[in-house]
Amino acid sequence: MVAHELPRHDAPAGPGGVTPPPPAVPSLRPSPRPAPYPRRFRETERLNRRLGRPLRLLLGRRGGVDPALMASIGERLTARDAVAAELAGALRITDPAHPDRVTMRQFRAALADGIDSVPDPPAALRAFFAAVDPVPDWVDFDLVDEGGRVARGFGRNSTDVMLQLALIGSYRFDGPPRLLVETGGLAGGSALRRIAETQQWASAVTGRGAMRRRGRGFRLTVHVRLVHALVNHEVEGGGRWDVARLGLPVNQSDLAATLGLFNAVHLLGVRLLGVRVTRADSRALMHLWKYVGHLMGVDEDWLCDREMLQHRFNYHLLLAQSYGGPAGPSLANALVEAQGALHFDRFARVRRAWARARLLSMLRYFLGRRGMRDLRLPPALPWAVPPVIAGNLLRYHVLGRTRAGRAYLLRRGDRFIERNLRRHFGDQVPGAGAVHAAAPEKRGSAD
Repeated sequence: MVAHELPRHDAPAGPGGVTPPPPAVPSLRPSPRPAPYPRRFRETERLNRRLGRPLRLLLGRRGGVDPALMASIGERLTARDAVAAELAGALRITDPAHPDRVTMRQFRAALADGIDSVPDPPAALRAFFAAVDPVPDWVDFDLVDEGGRVARGFGRNSTDVMLQLALIGSYRFDGPPRLLVETGGLAGGSALRRIAETQQWASAVTGRGAMRRRGRGFRLTVHVRLVHALVNHEVEGGGRWDVARLGLPVNQSDLAATLGLFNAVHLLGVRLLGVRVTRADSRALMHLWKYVGHLMGVDEDWLCDREMLQHRFNYHLLLAQSYGGPAGPSLANALVEAQGALHFDRFARVRRAWARARLLSMLRYFLGRRGMRDLRLPPALPWAVPPVIAGNLLRYHVLGRTRAGRAYLLRRGDRFIERNLRRHFGDQVPGAGAVHAAAPEKRGSAD
């Protein structure tokens, strides 16, 4: 679907379907949460409106609240990725003779060589690959590759924005951070490796041809989709997750919000660091992540290929959130302290201390005094930001206007990505199996 306007919850979905524009309505007062919605839905809307004021100003006349879209966000807090859920259930069948049982060996074979490489594939496996293998009509792989080049050209700025504004910034809200604590994904000694695996996946999707059927970005993205479904299966079935309050552990609304961090928040964040982003850059990066979102199982009517439409959607998603929660501070501090485990060849102690101080300084810039306080992070001043902005003004607003300058920025970005992954992984071999979300320990027939 080409998202010419932000879809409504009752708009038609599917490739080629164009949805009607939502009505622009005045700002609404917080509404009561009907019983079908999880209790966290719109729980702190008044505060969230204040936090979202800069985004609301950016949207201008397009910043009105669509009540139908808000209702859809509330409903989809309990909506799952159905085809991936079926596959996760089939992977958990322990009876070897069960006709619906799927093994990880079968999944890996289908991912590597196609579903036809699996003899007599079970129905759940066939349905899953029927959802990810066909390329939607709207996909332009040249534009997808260009989006990857744009992201790589942003270099360290992308990593800063995704770690500080997108990831740690999202810990201010309840829901998904609890899932990370539940799975152990970003806590304790695993924090450094888990964030490295997320960075590995995010960089993998940006390579030339990476999102083609046999590309590394495609394979990792599809694997992440399955991991999400396995997490949902285990955590929801374990009886420890409060669905009435939080919705499903992995749900459509939170998945769409995560996608919004990688595209529109990404673009907004690098601009705040002084990076020049052209309309062509924005269009290409949005298109890349629209296809990634499709493969991840985000509902088709919630995929946006225009930045301002995604900003408007993100504003609604922000209003739907519940600010605060018990998990955010521990996760944020775990990532700050993980800087002390980075791998450096020389002067490791000094450089680790510098990395920690720089991270706190950048967080102060992106999250403000209140965000730092609410995540219980050490106080800091944004001293690291002016040199970053000054350097970016030279690189992106001067050098980046020439072909040679853009080629330099791309090489520089690629070098940083490689260096940054080494600093996080060290001598460990990056694992493709735990990218972006940590699967529970129980495996059953998944092995």
